[in-house]
Amino acid sequence: MSLGDGFISQQKYRINDKIRAPQILVIDGNGQNLGVMTVEDGLKIAEETGTDLVEVSPDANPPVCRILDYGKLKYHQKKKDKKKKNPQQKEIRLRPKIGEHDKLVKLKKVKQFIGQGDKVLISMNFRGREMAHVSMAESLLKGWVEELSEIAKVEKMPKLEGRRMTMLVAPK
Repeated sequence: MSLGDGFISQQKYRINDKIRAPQILVIDGNGQNLGVMTVEDGLKIAEETGTDLVEVSPDANPPVCRILDYGKLKYHQKKKDKKKKNPQQKEIRLRPKIGEHDKLVKLKKVKQFIGQGDKVLISMNFRGREMAHVSMAESLLKGWVEELSEIAKVEKMPKLEGRRMTMLVAPK
């Protein structure tokens, strides 16, 4: 498979002449059961409608085949695979002197990211004399841990690394 082909799916379908079973259960495009028949009979019906005979359940006895457009099936499968996204890591940056409303806005954004299935790195940067208020910033982040406890788990507790305190939360 070349890079331009795109990722279809882990399941490979047998279509038309590639179907090996002697008898198959055929279902038409409307979902109507046409009964058990030979592969040749199923191919004739598929050719009449201008579609393909696709083996959708090879493990069944007899194997189940559908009469449908294989190109459309691949297209919809590709769309479905694209919807399933891998979780990403998002970052929310705070400052120790953050206002109350700003805290609520940032917390709402963290909840939104977690709801989408993403991990969130919450980082608080300190400038100059703000390093004297590290304990206050740590209590702020621990308050967020309690606030997020229902929907998220903490993978990395608040930790000071140089002039930056970070905490990593992930969806439950």
